[in-house]
Amino acid sequence: LFAEEPRKPNFKKEIIQEFAEKLGLVFTHEKENSEGTFAPIDILDYIYAVLHSPAYREKYQEFLKIDFPRVPFPTDPEIFWKLVELGGQIRRLHLLESPESHDFGTKYVENGDNKVEKISFTKNRVYINERQYFENVPESAWSSYIGGYQPAQKWLKDRKERHLAFEEILHYQKIIWALVETERLMQEVDRVLEG
Repeated sequence: LFAEEPRKPNFKKEIIQEFAEKLGLVFTHEKENSEGTFAPIDILDYIYAVLHSPAYREKYQEFLKIDFPRVPFPTDPEIFWKLVELGGQIRRLHLLESPESHDFGTKYVENGDNKVEKISFTKNRVYINERQYFENVPESAWSSYIGGYQPAQKWLKDRKERHLAFEEILHYQKIIWALVETERLMQEVDRVLEG
C-alpha cells in the first residue's frame, strides 16, 4: 500500500561533518563495505564503546549523573574502527545476539521443579530455591549494574514463584554470559583508548 521510504539517520549534520573531517571518511546513510566510508551504526557503536569505558565512567562519574554524556570526537581512524568493533560486540551482547549452541560457562545442575523461590548467591552459585542453582556464575556478573539495576538479580526476582522453562534457563545463562563478556570487552575498550 505504502512505498517504503529510505531510512534517514537522526544525527545533526554538524556532528556527521565533524566525524567525517576528523577521520577523513565519507558518511553513508546505510552501512557499506566500501573502504573510506562510515555509517550511522558505526557512530552508534563508537559511542557505545566510549560509554562502556571504565576510565571514561570514572572520570565523568559526577557529570554523568546530572547531564547527558559528552562523547569525544574520534581523531584517529584506526582507534575509531577498533572502538566501533568493540562497541558493536557489546551492543550485540546486550541484545543477547549469541549462538544458541554456545557454551555459556554456567551450568544448571540439580533436577527439580525449577521454581524460583528463594534467590541467593553463594560461592559462584545462584540459587533459585533450596536445591537448584546455576553454577560458575562470577560474583562480578551477579552484582553487575546496567542502566541502574542488576540484570542477573532482577531477571530472577521478576520470575519469583514461577517455574522456569528450559528456554528461560538458557536465557538466564545468556544473561550471565553477556555480563561476563561485557566486563571483558570494557577492559579492551580502555586499552584501546589508552593507546
